[in-house]
Amino acid sequence: MTEKLSDTARDTVLAPLFESGWHMVEGRDAIHKTFEFADFTEAFSWMTRAALWAEKWDHHPEWSNVYKTVEVTLSTHDVGGLSSLDAKLARKLDTL
Repeated sequence: MTEKLSDTARDTVLAPLFESGWHMVEGRDAIHKTFEFADFTEAFSWMTRAALWAEKWDHHPEWSNVYKTVEVTLSTHDVGGLSSLDAKLARKLDTL
């Protein structure tokens, strides 16, 4: 079962994500990042690849797409905040 990140784990797990552009969402235990692409096709292709990983790991992002921009928010609703699944998916999204 997935658990909410402890304060110690947050320091270790989230610090590298903050360096790559992720940030905490004000008023929520969640992280957010804006991804910019060359055009709509590139953005949608990235979302398709991301969706395959999200489905495989049964952990789905909150996201929206407008033309070449994809806004992504990650939080584990089952635990009421951030878990290791969010960090794992954020790292994957950064590499796609």
